[in-house]
Amino acid sequence: MKNDRAFVQGRITKLVLFLLGLIVVIVIRYGWLQLVQGSELAERMRWQVGHDYSVQSPRGAIIDRHGRELAVSTMTKSLFVDPNHVENPAELAKDLAPLVDKTEQEILDDIAVGGGFSWVKRRLEQSEYEAIRKLIREKNYAVCLGFRDEAKRYYPNDVLAANVLGFVGTDDKGLDGIEQALDKYIKGEVTESFIYADTQERPILESIFTPSGYQGDRCKTIQLTIDSAIQFIVEQELDRAMAENSPLAITCIAMDPHTGEILAMANRPSYNPNRFWDYDQEVWKNRAVSYIYEPGSTFKAVIAGAALQEGLVSPNQTFVDPGYVMVSGKRIQNWNGLSFGTVTFADVVKQSLNTGFALVGLDLGADKLISYAKLFGFGEPTGIELPGEEAGLLYEPEEMVDSDIATMAIGQSIAVTPLQLITAFCAIANDGILLKPHIVKQIKNANGSIYSETHVEEVRRTIDSATDKTLVGLLEQVVASGGGGKASVRGYRIAGKTGTAQKVSEYGLGYSEGKYIASFCGFAPVENPQIVLLVMIDEPYGTFYGGQIAAPVAGRIFSQVFRYMRIEPSDAPLGLDADEISDEVGTGDASIQGVPQRRESPKELEPKIETPKEEENLAPNLARVPSFYGKSIREAARLANEAGLAFEADGSGFAVEQSITAGEIVDKGTAVKVHFSP
Repeated sequence: MKNDRAFVQGRITKLVLFLLGLIVVIVIRYGWLQLVQGSELAERMRWQVGHDYSVQSPRGAIIDRHGRELAVSTMTKSLFVDPNHVENPAELAKDLAPLVDKTEQEILDDIAVGGGFSWVKRRLEQSEYEAIRKLIREKNYAVCLGFRDEAKRYYPNDVLAANVLGFVGTDDKGLDGIEQALDKYIKGEVTESFIYADTQERPILESIFTPSGYQGDRCKTIQLTIDSAIQFIVEQELDRAMAENSPLAITCIAMDPHTGEILAMANRPSYNPNRFWDYDQEVWKNRAVSYIYEPGSTFKAVIAGAALQEGLVSPNQTFVDPGYVMVSGKRIQNWNGLSFGTVTFADVVKQSLNTGFALVGLDLGADKLISYAKLFGFGEPTGIELPGEEAGLLYEPEEMVDSDIATMAIGQSIAVTPLQLITAFCAIANDGILLKPHIVKQIKNANGSIYSETHVEEVRRTIDSATDKTLVGLLEQVVASGGGGKASVRGYRIAGKTGTAQKVSEYGLGYSEGKYIASFCGFAPVENPQIVLLVMIDEPYGTFYGGQIAAPVAGRIFSQVFRYMRIEPSDAPLGLDADEISDEVGTGDASIQGVPQRRESPKELEPKIETPKEEENLAPNLARVPSFYGKSIREAARLANEAGLAFEADGSGFAVEQSITAGEIVDKGTAVKVHFSP
């Protein structure tokens, strides 16, 4: 009995010692793993079940003065491959190539990069994402293919205001226009995030509490001074002018003379920022701020103002026009080479006589000529919120000889930008006060509060108020009964000046034979100017006089803008009331196909710039087909893009038939064929 007890106690002692030894081993092993190998093992676990994510917030929107969207961002999926886990590169490339619109070799090149990450295609369309996700499930490619969220920029109006807006590169970086100039305000934020996930990339542990969406605090909304409706009117008329005159390029700017706000700014040719890579880089340039040229006779408005201010001339002062003058051995003659005989200074302005302005310029002298040019804003950037603005070119007064003075007085020997010229005319329309031009109205924070707001910024007075009123009267006669007559609109008082300038040779010596810039700059209504307009046509084919081809474009734009802005006629002819005058103004044939225009009410004439409608309760992969009837190709393409549908155009003119009935619900990405007819 005693031996049995000792035996049991011995066994218990051995068991206790064994357990104590085991505990000591476990403690030592635990300490080794935690203290010695802890960092290494944690990193290994992080690599095996953890994922680093870059969470990006959408880029801030760009909207017009009325809140219409001009540029917006949405979150999309981007596809990447993990080359380390690709078992059969050839098979993967074969399966994936048709879904991402790439060749098999391009995908093999992506895989050949090696490592654990390589982009295949960024910012997928929804249809592409769905197709790839289906492939991943069917072929079990989850181990080597994956998606990451990235913001994609959309321009819902396609070409509209493209040169103002600019575009965004693949890394959410603004590369031109407002996108570049204000990139630091609207660029989306990127936040690094880490989660633990299972083999299906589903969050586990504390990662399940990680927020799935991120809106960002830094990205702001930019509200421009642009009015989409006026921009639409301008661009339609530029399209028509391109078809009629086949020029190298056209630039048009519309401004509010009392605020300095840009209401429209357009160039032709232009591009679609949704596919900017399909266009030549030269087309990206905003000629309104980056192109310098000799303004020709439009600059004579500044010279006339300077001469009136200095008391060198008066409207009724007479001149004897010999048809030409010789200055420093150079012959300066009138546009038609003829003599106009005895004329008043009002006639000199109205008929744009080079001889009269050359003599006035010589009377002013180099110092005052350059001084007034600078007073009106020439020779330095305006400071508008756009990249790439040029300063223009001015002589130093001490370097000028008489021929330089005479030629500058007729708009040569000086280089300006279109924005500088229209800003100077805004000063004339604004009682002689020069304002700084703006294209940004305000910047809003992500929460909707105002970050900054642009106010009217007076630069300086250029000429006295009384002098300015006299100058406006002279410029009104240019349109009423002079060379700018084709810019007139019945019932409205318009002031302006035409210009026809021979282009400087690209080699910098003399002028290019047969190459001209035709222009018109003016404002209306004279009694209370609401809009200043510049039309500049570069190298038109055939007729090249500003009064013949630029003034009519301005007139058509004026007539439509008057209706859109509800500007009443200045004076009604006998027997017609104001409403009848509005009907007589005309719409200016907004299409280049020559569709006959009917008399429309002001409400009907307002361009159909559609604002986003409330979203329907449709599945994310479905879309309702819009009605394309009566739309131009550009309008129809925009509607299709907004609905998420593919668009095929047949013919030209306006939509008369569509392959899928309006209102029908179809899958996103479905192709709709639209037939157009003149």
